[in-house]
Amino acid sequence: MTEPVAPSTATLPPASASGATPPQRRKMHSRISGVRVALIAGFVVLVLVLIFVIQNAHTVSISFLGAHLHVSLAVALLLAVVAGALIMAVAGTARITELRQVIRRDRHKSDAR
Repeated sequence: MTEPVAPSTATLPPASASGATPPQRRKMHSRISGVRVALIAGFVVLVLVLIFVIQNAHTVSISFLGAHLHVSLAVALLLAVVAGALIMAVAGTARITELRQVIRRDRHKSDAR
């Protein structure tokens, strides 16, 4: 009895005259391409924020810790988002710093051995 041959899931390039296969091509990602994508995404977010501000221009009354303000609803929400982002940035920076210290300590211990 003959066993069925499983179909190949990947197609390989043909061998060259010397018998070697050519190197496979990979998509190259660079830091600049990442920055470009981030800038495009940031621009899209900026346009959405501008639409949000234009549509929510009416004034609201805000009371916080004894302070009473009359500001635009969009401005109040944007200030809340910025405050939240700053809190998350501080927490993220603290965590990254902690992880770097652990890596340095482990590297120092392995060098001492």
